[in-house]
Amino acid sequence: MGKKTDENKKRILNRYGLIVFLLLGVGLMIIFSAGKIVFTAEGKKWREVGERETIIKDRVILPKRGNIYTYDGKLLATSEPLYSVYMDFWAEGMRKDTLMKYVGDLSVALAKKFPDRTASQYRNIILNGWKLREKEERQLQENATKGSEKKVALRSRYVRILRPDISYVDLKEIRTYPFLNQRSNRSGLIAEEKNARKRPFGNLANRTVGNVYKDLEKGGASGLELKYDSLLRGIEGVKSRQKIQGRWTDIEEIAAKDGYDIVTTLDADIQDVTERALRAKLEETAAESGTAIIMETKTGEIKGIANLDRMSNGNYGEGNPNAFSYMNEPGSTFKTVTVMVAIDDGLITPADSFHVGNGLYQYNGKWVRDHYWRQGRDRGYLTVKEGIEVSSNVVMSKIVLKAYGDDPAKFVKGIDRIGLRKKLTWDVPLNGIEGTSSIRFPDDKVNYWSKTTLPWMSFGYESKVPPIYMLMFYNGIANGGKMIKPFIAKTLLKDGKVVEEYKAEVVNEKMCKDSTLIQIQDMLVGVIENGTAKVVKSDFPIAGKTGTAQIASGGGYSDYYVSFCGYFPADDPTYTCFVGIRKPRGVPSGGGQAGMVFKNIAEQTYVKRTQLAPEQARIDSTLQKMPAIKSGSWGNSQAVLSMLNFKSSVSDSASDWVKVKYDSVAYHPQALAINKNSVPNVLGMGAKDAVYLLEKSGLRVNLTGSGKVVSQSFTPESKLIRGTTISITLR
Repeated sequence: MGKKTDENKKRILNRYGLIVFLLLGVGLMIIFSAGKIVFTAEGKKWREVGERETIIKDRVILPKRGNIYTYDGKLLATSEPLYSVYMDFWAEGMRKDTLMKYVGDLSVALAKKFPDRTASQYRNIILNGWKLREKEERQLQENATKGSEKKVALRSRYVRILRPDISYVDLKEIRTYPFLNQRSNRSGLIAEEKNARKRPFGNLANRTVGNVYKDLEKGGASGLELKYDSLLRGIEGVKSRQKIQGRWTDIEEIAAKDGYDIVTTLDADIQDVTERALRAKLEETAAESGTAIIMETKTGEIKGIANLDRMSNGNYGEGNPNAFSYMNEPGSTFKTVTVMVAIDDGLITPADSFHVGNGLYQYNGKWVRDHYWRQGRDRGYLTVKEGIEVSSNVVMSKIVLKAYGDDPAKFVKGIDRIGLRKKLTWDVPLNGIEGTSSIRFPDDKVNYWSKTTLPWMSFGYESKVPPIYMLMFYNGIANGGKMIKPFIAKTLLKDGKVVEEYKAEVVNEKMCKDSTLIQIQDMLVGVIENGTAKVVKSDFPIAGKTGTAQIASGGGYSDYYVSFCGYFPADDPTYTCFVGIRKPRGVPSGGGQAGMVFKNIAEQTYVKRTQLAPEQARIDSTLQKMPAIKSGSWGNSQAVLSMLNFKSSVSDSASDWVKVKYDSVAYHPQALAINKNSVPNVLGMGAKDAVYLLEKSGLRVNLTGSGKVVSQSFTPESKLIRGTTISITLR
């Protein structure tokens, strides 16, 4: 018995030894194979194959471009994600029989949602993608059979299915379509995210905010988008795409840094008023283009700016940045500069008078004409103040000839003293001399100074001054003589926190003496009260000056540029505004055309800033209206009505879901029938209640718009099919 036991033990030990020997052999083979993979060229080849099949390296993560806001946080430009839709026909779980089963229904659904292609075209794209995958598969097999290492480009890996880039809402919807409603490793659906620029306020301040290139990676193309592109665009990140457990997953390697946000000085309400007032006058006069700018007097903040050009279709749209770039002789708005320089030099007083006669004055063989010269009326003498009020060219030319005839350089130095020749840069990018005043100097070797240059300069010719400079000059008059540069970009934000705050640059602390300023201000009020801008007079005091200048063309002059620049209220200036209109039809008039746009803007802006004391804002019971209540949850609405002391009747049902009617006495809830097997009626509800009720019923919701529900894709009370997607539109 003992001998037999010893033999059994020996046999068992031999077997264990054999197993250990085999395991050691397998282990040595594994170690040898691992070493071969790590240290040999063959191993390098297989590692590359593995990485190629499981890792896609160095893919860019696009940063979110910064937002652009109005001064009070309303979005002027923002980035929203859009998706390019592809199919990967090499997806690991994709099956031909399943694809063929659903390709017809999928093509019909895509054609209905994106009708730029027919169902037949979508079907062909998908089937051709699969055929391409089969062709590539055959090529790979042939290469393997031949032992060839020749690469095969897998073009069926990314086949674009939809032409347009789509929103996230649309992406969610197509993921419910036949075949695409599977996991992505079976459907092959790939959605490549990219950022697109969106304008919540449409074309409001379009030219000033600017545009970006269609390919957002190229950045800003114009306006603030271009000027602050380096701050808005952010810094790209890097990611790789790895296959983990059969599914492709994005792995972030270097995080993207989103761009800075920019808060502008613009006021959406004032901007809208400015654009509409200018557009209406351009349409009325069939003008070629127009510009309007309104800024806060003391801060330099531009609150509204419009640059409208007549397009090829006859409509008006944002075109060139004319507020900064339109280089034209300013005309009579420049007369205020002439008078300021001469008074400040002590060479004239507002009471000095000059003979104008019938409005014709000949100097050096050329005629200076006042706008009334054809009337044949002899006006005799006009004072300097009256000359400004009626915009007399004769008075202006006689002022400068008397004061600076022997020393014209002194006149230009006076303009320098004001600050109008200072070169400035603006928030809107410009090229060349645009955006800078071009004012002649007697020793200029390029533009020859003739004997008539001085008198013609006095009433706004022989110089080119863009609208933004005239605005800045008149704002200096309103601002106690302090000239500041108008600006648009106000604050730089990062993650909602202020990084940098911009303020107006002081161009000239004191444009002229205080006594001169008071006299100029009095003259500008006189232009409205007694002169060429009587039509601009309003219920609050306005000060300003009209301008009507011929446009240089082909060595002569043709058509007109009319303008008005001023500030309001004149006794406590809050806003300064410039309006210019190029080539209006009809009798050109700085007051009747540009001035009326100014008046429209001023009155609407003035009303906006007017605040009534509580005792002035008493309730008028004859005009009082009850606020409308949306359909939906009655409990929440009833709680609010109770807090506001509004009367309401008791709901006629235990159901909390109601539609509400109201009369002059109380609100009356009427119960909505909610059947668990029927599609709920959400018409008239807000988004919160509608989505809650529909999703509670088992439906998926695709929502567009804002406000209350005006339509739903499934008829109320129709049979409910849980899991389907219902589309609702709010307005």
